[in-house]
This record gives sequence, structure tokens and C-alpha cells, in this order.
Amino acid sequence: VQLQASGGGLVQAGGSLRLSCTASGASGRTFSSYVMGWFRQVPGKEREFVAAIKWNGASTIYADSVKGRFTISRDNAKKMVYLQMNSLKPEDTAVYYCAASLKYSSTRYMDEYDYWGQGTQVTVSS
Repeated sequence: VQLQASGGGLVQAGGSLRLSCTASGASGRTFSSYVMGWFRQVPGKEREFVAAIKWNGASTIYADSVKGRFTISRDNAKKMVYLQMNSLKPEDTAVYYCAASLKYSSTRYMDEYDYWGQGTQVTVSS
């Protein structure tokens, strides 16, 4: 499975961005079996969990730092996962990565993700 994140850019604090992640190399049925997650990383810091969504979209989990501001969703027919980011803050500035896990339930642990995409840069100016 190949993942490609897009939608990053430069936005002012308080603004919004919508990230997209496209999966290729897997059938729609295969994609729909994956837990999908978003992580982010700032240079010099460890990659951190942002959000994850179960294969059927029935449950989602979020990092405390983004809860109430970010929303993860997925469209299995299109093999895509999204991250709607509202009320952005300068501390949200990072490279954002999407990832796929074969786990049954949503997980926030990096080592439980099997596939990773290239990141997309999000910069929030104050």
C-alpha cells in the first residue's frame, strides 16, 4: 500500500486546512480493513500521534492537543482519509503524515502502523 498525503500549506492562526491521504496499491476492500491515522513531526522532535479512525469509521481517537479542533474521516470507496483542521495554532506547525494499520481498533502507537506516506507541510503563522 502506498500512501500520499496532500493539502498542507501556510495558514494564519485561527484558520483551517483539510489534509487528504490517498491510498494506492490496495483494493477498496483491503483499504477499508485498515485503521488509518495521522501523525505529525517537528524537526528535532519525535513524531506524535494526531488522530486515528477505525476501518468502518465507527470510532475515532484524537490527541488531547487537537481534540475539538481536528476531525478525521474516511471514504473507503475512494480509498481516502481526511483530516479537517480548524482553529489552527502556531504549535500545529509540523509535517503531517498519514499511516495505515492492520490492527482491528484505532491505535495511537506508531509501531502499530504498517504503512506510511510521505508527509505534507503545515505551517501556521501567528
